Amino acid sequence: MKRRARSLIIFSITLAVLAAAGVIVYQRLRSGMTDLQLEAPEDVQDALIAAYLSANQEKLEQPAGSDPAPIEFEIEAGESLNAIANRLAQAGLIGDTELFRRYLQYNRLDQGIEAGSFTLNKAMTIPQLAQALQEGRREELTLTVPEGKRLEEVAQIVASQIPQIDANEFLLLASDASLWKSQFSFLSDIPEGGSLEGYLFPDTYRLPLETDARDVIARMLHNLDAQVTAQMRADAQASGRSLWDVIRLASIVEREAVVAEERPLIAGVYLNRLAQGMALDADPTIQYALGQGREPGNWWPQLTLEDYQGVVALYNTYLNPGLPPGPIASAGRGSIEAVIYPEQKDFFFFRASCSRDGTHQFARMLEEHAANECP
Repeated sequence: MKRRARSLIIFSITLAVLAAAGVIVYQRLRSGMTDLQLEAPEDVQDALIAAYLSANQEKLEQPAGSDPAPIEFEIEAGESLNAIANRLAQAGLIGDTELFRRYLQYNRLDQGIEAGSFTLNKAMTIPQLAQALQEGRREELTLTVPEGKRLEEVAQIVASQIPQIDANEFLLLASDASLWKSQFSFLSDIPEGGSLEGYLFPDTYRLPLETDARDVIARMLHNLDAQVTAQMRADAQASGRSLWDVIRLASIVEREAVVAEERPLIAGVYLNRLAQGMALDADPTIQYALGQGREPGNWWPQLTLEDYQGVVALYNTYLNPGLPPGPIASAGRGSIEAVIYPEQKDFFFFRASCSRDGTHQFARMLEEHAANECP
């Protein structure tokens, strides 16, 4: 009996020590790992798990990979935590299924996982993944705005894909950049009275069902702010170009380039012309000036020979040297990068190839340019 009593006493003391150790581990985790957000241990099992998590603290802070590309992950109704952990591992999202399960178990997050769609990535840590799995994606709308569209076209595209948004309301909100300058500092270069032409970034957007015109515009501006990185802006500034200059020229490159690989070359031609004080001679700027005036329903009408001198407008870059008064369309990242990082050649001219495959023939001298004309 005495031996049994001693065993019980030793066992009780061991449990007490483990529990106390768990509390200490919990306090260390709370003070040193802000991502974990652990609850206080409730019993000996919790204390043991807390000790296990403490021993694996570095692994909890280390993501399985570095690729931030989104990965769509589906959880089926009734799927077990073990099955979820195994599939996460197969997708390369976690490297240790046991650690993942114990972290969720300790924080009572395993009970909050429900069936649904989740957007995850390999650069997320276990605590970040655990939190993301508590928030299934709600039913949503998808909006796709192609590159190279002018503001009126963007308004029509948005209204055609999101029934509750009126094109005129969208256009009214986007026609006055001053409404947005306090929220987005990068719009400060836009002259007084200017619109958001060129600043509504073309992309595919996932939107909540209850979205409105103001929300869509804000998301498109936030996207532009993210796409044109601080380094890109610094490099543009170092070359003597503001974001306003970049967006204006990129909008022309977007309308001119058909083959993506030619964007830096086309941007280089225009920058060479600007450096020499030459006119840009960009056809899309005349089309922008004409708008639907010639062909109702067509914002980019076919030009005639008379248009180059006959369209008297500030946007006619055959008559007016330098950049146009504003952007003419929304450029994608490729065209924006082309303006910031052009291909440095001594080309001053280009024209469509006779093969009509979307490529261009580039020339240094006017005589060479004339020789490239199709028969």
